[in-house]
Amino acid sequence: MNDSIFKIVLVDDHTLFRNGLRILLNTIQKYQVAGEASNGQEFLDLLEEMTPDIVLLDIDMPVMDGITAAKLAMDKYPNLKIITLSMYGEEDYYYKMVDAGVKGFLLKNSDMNEVKTAIDTVLEGGNYFSSELLQTLVNSLRSSNQNQEPQSGLSDREIEILILICQGFSNQEIADQLFISKRTVDKHRANILEKSECKNTAQLVMYAIKNQLVEI
Repeated sequence: MNDSIFKIVLVDDHTLFRNGLRILLNTIQKYQVAGEASNGQEFLDLLEEMTPDIVLLDIDMPVMDGITAAKLAMDKYPNLKIITLSMYGEEDYYYKMVDAGVKGFLLKNSDMNEVKTAIDTVLEGGNYFSSELLQTLVNSLRSSNQNQEPQSGLSDREIEILILICQGFSNQEIADQLFISKRTVDKHRANILEKSECKNTAQLVMYAIKNQLVEI
């Protein structure tokens, strides 16, 4: 990334949490907390005034929750980059947030190194899932699907590419690893999205976990 200052918006109903996170983020030279909101409606109002580079969005808030806010925000600003701030026990919401188009998930107890990694990954066009969160999702899905046979309908090559997508590799990096052209990877990725009925990378990660195509 370049030397630009990236504008961050914090959306959380706990003032102390926002204050602490703002102080920590503002110590990083390339970050600037440019706006804050205590609920989803305030967040949507804020978007009328500014365009942030990234949003850290809580799920459980009064007035308007993070799920509703994320859906409305992404419908109006489809290029918006949102990372969900979540707590243990909120797994039921993750799929709804992914459907809304968020780019990643961070647990609220994450350290600053992980927060920075998540923000940088999403700013660069990737998706970020807390490793602890992914393990929780894997365990949850295994429990709910233990009597079901996974059915992906993907070819061996498509599964190979999907696994690399879940590991965070770009289409060009996948092409280099598999010694094929990027155009071929692009085509495979489009086929994977169509077969899985997924709309984005975050949904593909969930799909791969659900169908036991990846091990976390």
